Amino acid sequence: MDPLIAKLGLALAIGLLVGLERGWRERDAPDHSRTAGIRTFGISGLLGGVFAALSAALGSNAVLVAGFLGFALILAWYKSREAIHDEDYSVTSVVAGLGVFALGALAVAGDYRAAAAGGAALAGILASREVLHGLLRRLTWIELRSALILAVMTAVVLPLLPNRTIDPWGGLNPWEIWFFTVLVAAISFLGYIAVRLFGEARGLLVSALAGAVVSSTAVTVALARTSKRTDRPMPLAGAASLAAMVSILRVSLVVILIEPRVFPAIAAPALAAALSFGACGMLLLRSGGKMGDTPARNPFDLAPLLLFALLFAVVATAGAALSDVSGASGLVATSSLSGALDVDVAVLSAIRLVGGPIDATVAGQAVLAALATNAIARLALAAAVGPVRFSLALAGFTLLALVVGFGVYRVVPV
Repeated sequence: MDPLIAKLGLALAIGLLVGLERGWRERDAPDHSRTAGIRTFGISGLLGGVFAALSAALGSNAVLVAGFLGFALILAWYKSREAIHDEDYSVTSVVAGLGVFALGALAVAGDYRAAAAGGAALAGILASREVLHGLLRRLTWIELRSALILAVMTAVVLPLLPNRTIDPWGGLNPWEIWFFTVLVAAISFLGYIAVRLFGEARGLLVSALAGAVVSSTAVTVALARTSKRTDRPMPLAGAASLAAMVSILRVSLVVILIEPRVFPAIAAPALAAALSFGACGMLLLRSGGKMGDTPARNPFDLAPLLLFALLFAVVATAGAALSDVSGASGLVATSSLSGALDVDVAVLSAIRLVGGPIDATVAGQAVLAALATNAIARLALAAAVGPVRFSLALAGFTLLALVVGFGVYRVVPV
């Protein structure tokens, strides 16, 4: 088959796909009452492909430009008449028609795979009107600001940072530190979105699991405070145990995404500890109970994010320096101390050294040490603000998880 015929067929298919969505929305309208339907959109895509082919054959881009401008004027004129009649100010169909024409031209004169993907994306966006409008109505200014902050952090700040180490020990790489900061904040944002979707007061299970993706320590402290106002603290302790399980699973996911070579070194003990926390938590949750609101903090608040990056830079540099001087023991000690403050900082600082002065096994030991000290620090905070029954239950769960994890670590070979 002639490649041009196949490309023109793709241009027509893009128009028909978009026209199918447009036509379905207006399927109840009388005939000849709408500017464009499935046939018009299909022809628009084909027309873009034909003008692109003519432009290539004549060796002049002016043909394609003139065709696009003429098509835009005709479509806009007819759509304006329809809008006046219907008192409709939407310009979506005009923009969609221009997009179909351009994608049809791209299918013939450019990358046909990009044109096909663009056509599918255009149809998907048009079909998601209700979902997108509903999301926009539920969107708060804080969340919109968060999206803008993420865009600036990723598209503006990240490319400007040097992607090389600037300290004598090879630990301080500004680009890596900022990249990991954005990545961890983005993963945490999934937990924030989960809380927004499910609501903040739909029971212990949803609140604990979704909130722990953002910060298991914050959830544990909130549960400890709530347990002071109830005569049934055991379900709340169970929820805190589930939050600890989620924290371990979240760290495991970060390791898999960033440095999968480290995961075999932590898989068995980490998953065993997570299973212990999960089993204990579900056992107590079966006794029932509800908790109050525990809203998750927005992970894109600028001040905590900058503090995370600063702490990460300090720990990364200190970890590299200690590992250069004292080897594996220095890294494990640094991870243990920093894990009490922030487990993500400790984990990222350890796994980024793999392939350099540290191998995957030693990095895995550092990750496990950070998880252990973080669990102990979380317990200490809960004991400081919560009642004795809550603290004793959580202490028992934590001790069991640490013993099980350490036992599996000693038994299962890496």
